[in-house]
Amino acid sequence: MSSPPRLSLAQVLVCGAAIVTLSMGTRHGFGLWLTPITQAQGWTRETFAFAIALQNLAWGCFGIFAGMVADRFGAFRVIVGGAVLYALGLAGMALATTPLLFAVASGVLIGAAQAGTTFAVIYGVIGRQIDPAKRSWAMGVAAAAGSFGQFLMVPVEGFLIAGLGWQTALLVLAALVLLIAPLALGLREPGFSGGAPVRREQTIAQAVREAFRYPSFQLLTAGYFVCGFQVVFIGVHMPSYLRDHGLAPHVASYALALIGLFNVFGTYIAGALGQRMAKRKILAFIYLSRAVTIAVFLAAPLTPLSVYVFSAVMGLLWLSTVPVTSAAVAGIFGVAHLSMLSGFVFFSHQIGSFLGVWLGGLLYDRTGSYDIVWYLSIALGVFAALVNLPVREAPIQRQPLAQAA
Repeated sequence: MSSPPRLSLAQVLVCGAAIVTLSMGTRHGFGLWLTPITQAQGWTRETFAFAIALQNLAWGCFGIFAGMVADRFGAFRVIVGGAVLYALGLAGMALATTPLLFAVASGVLIGAAQAGTTFAVIYGVIGRQIDPAKRSWAMGVAAAAGSFGQFLMVPVEGFLIAGLGWQTALLVLAALVLLIAPLALGLREPGFSGGAPVRREQTIAQAVREAFRYPSFQLLTAGYFVCGFQVVFIGVHMPSYLRDHGLAPHVASYALALIGLFNVFGTYIAGALGQRMAKRKILAFIYLSRAVTIAVFLAAPLTPLSVYVFSAVMGLLWLSTVPVTSAAVAGIFGVAHLSMLSGFVFFSHQIGSFLGVWLGGLLYDRTGSYDIVWYLSIALGVFAALVNLPVREAPIQRQPLAQAA
């Protein structure tokens, strides 16, 4: 039986990049809401931080199951469902009157929405539809789109808050993310028409057992934990950190935008290098560079210029781990269960995200400072660099399944 035709490279990249731009771009601005929401509602920073931490954890949990569904029945249904949940979650953030309702809306609903509209699902389509010779590069393009979304959306969100108030701004964003649904039409894969599953050599259980018994998968997963801890702590808490030190609010907006702008280049370069260099070495370099960059930022005098330089350098390293890690997983295990396996790796990332953002709020409320979490970020960066070096990237050697049809 002949394999179904593939979607065109341009179609996959344009639609996938646009979806990631809206989904990732919106979430990267959540740190701008910390101060106005906590002041208006009379909540502590820990309350807001816990809700966003829960969002990251829910994103990781639901990401595994979103990946399973996307691998078996195609990404289209998952992305549309994610778009609807995203809109409901943003509206819920605007209308919530208690910490519990806020946590459900911004944590559970938006976390589930991100699971269905971001990298694991989109990369599954790229892995199945794009030739392996261009796979890492294409994943870099999609990650760069998410970074461009941060550069584009964070200032927009800042202007919306300033001009409309934080509640109306959230409702406007809720309408905007619904554009993800029609974009998903461009990712309807021919092999999944009518909901028919694709024939595979492995069951889901066999693929999961194989991955978790493979040391390199465990090492990639451990490194991704650190990635989540660092970027979400910085993304959510840096605006308040800068305001605490007397810098104007626009400095934080420009800083987050610069991270997004430079990450366009960082993720694209990382994806392109992943076609030519050992991915383990690229990942080790990224994590070690993050540790050094944070250490220099803390040691230098805090000025708008130092913030912008830090943001530009961190931007180059921000999501550059994403295409390289996903391409490494695809290279080792193949693409049949790529969305699901990427979901498991990403779950580790989100546990790190949960701890990074929650500890940031908790330790600030206890000590009045973010210093402990900054130092943890440095130590974890060194750890992640070391654990990625032993990763073996060669395709795993499988015994033919006796029951294969």
